[in-house]
Amino acid sequence: MKTIRIRTFTILSLFLILLLPWLFYVTAHLIETKTLSFDMNDSQKRDLAETIRLIETNVENWADPVWQDQLRGQLQESGMGVAILSESNQEIVQFTPERKRSLLRTEQFSILQDGRVLGRVIIYQPNSRGVQMIAAFAGLLLAFIIVGYAMRRFILKPLEQMSLGVRQIADGDLDVRLPLFRVTEITEVRDGFIQMVESLQESIQKQVALEEERRFVITAVAHDLRTPLFALRGYLDGLEQGIAHSPDKIAKYVAVCKEKSAQLDRLVEELFTFTKTEYLEAELQESTVDLPLVLQKSIDSLNPLARQKHISIIVEHFGQDCVVMGDSHLLERAMNNLLDNAVRHTPCHGKIFIQCLRDGSQVTFAIQDTGEGFSPEELQRVFEPLYRGEASRNRSTGGVGLGLTISRKIIRRHGGDLVVGNHSDGGALLRGWIPLANLMDRVF
Repeated sequence: MKTIRIRTFTILSLFLILLLPWLFYVTAHLIETKTLSFDMNDSQKRDLAETIRLIETNVENWADPVWQDQLRGQLQESGMGVAILSESNQEIVQFTPERKRSLLRTEQFSILQDGRVLGRVIIYQPNSRGVQMIAAFAGLLLAFIIVGYAMRRFILKPLEQMSLGVRQIADGDLDVRLPLFRVTEITEVRDGFIQMVESLQESIQKQVALEEERRFVITAVAHDLRTPLFALRGYLDGLEQGIAHSPDKIAKYVAVCKEKSAQLDRLVEELFTFTKTEYLEAELQESTVDLPLVLQKSIDSLNPLARQKHISIIVEHFGQDCVVMGDSHLLERAMNNLLDNAVRHTPCHGKIFIQCLRDGSQVTFAIQDTGEGFSPEELQRVFEPLYRGEASRNRSTGGVGLGLTISRKIIRRHGGDLVVGNHSDGGALLRGWIPLANLMDRVF
């Protein structure tokens, strides 16, 4: 639908206010005089000339009643009037038509003889423009009515509708429907208004989703905390009650307690990191970070766990100049989570392959293991908080379902991304990238 700007609307309104009275005036004049000329017609000019000639040629008869009756009769036929005043402004003849003087036009002149003023004459003629003026006023009134109606329909009413929409939103109802408007500026305000409503709806939906996720996280955490705590309390009660009466059994109970406490420590640590990256949005402590060096630190920290399962961690390729801008602590945490996930899901005597290299304006890295890989469902939900595939539901792997979620959030906060998949040779494949640090950033 075509729209019109308020400036154009105002100009058109002023043009209509000026044009319509003039059109009414000209139309009324044309109907009354049958001509578009605004001067006196030939009949009026002839009557005026005869009246002036009659008065000028009969100066000595001005006071004669018979002549005055003759003049009055001629004036009545032409609808004219006259007032003849003496040299001393005394009235000699006075004849005024029945119509109001506001509808009459006057002609004034003096009668001179030998340089002496004999008298003054005022002639009243019908003013044919009275009707035209009334018509012009009617046209002006009609123009104001049309402009007022257009302003009400195209400006005031849309503003009232948007005002009602604002009140509706204030009452909590976001289901606001506004029609299309004909004024450009109001249409732009309407579009901005609708965009604001859509943003509010999206924000509320996001808030609801976050609330649902928060409740889910609390429920899942309560469940994950309860299981190791229940086992820990049971074994501690067994130690306290003397159920473990042999050194071997005591050692076994203590080992289980240590395992469960380590599991609790791991869960609390991952929950803290998840909360910091998800909700607190803490600022990054940015500095230049050598990503291969971070990966090497993670390898060194997880080598003891890998050796327990006889897993070989093989560095296929570490490229040169793979420097990124970021928080070294968070990046190390992300890489630890990825490698820890690979070690936990790689069977004994398996292998883990790692590479990190520069690819254009970014640094890419990949971690591949020789485990069972991801199922189709896991590929869809692996980044959901606290999600764990059925194969890893048992606590022997030690997973709590937050490692990959935390890693992707950290990498995304550094401007990159993380994806998961399965390698063609089997096993899981985790690939990610982070933007390369600018040279100026590295200098300063």
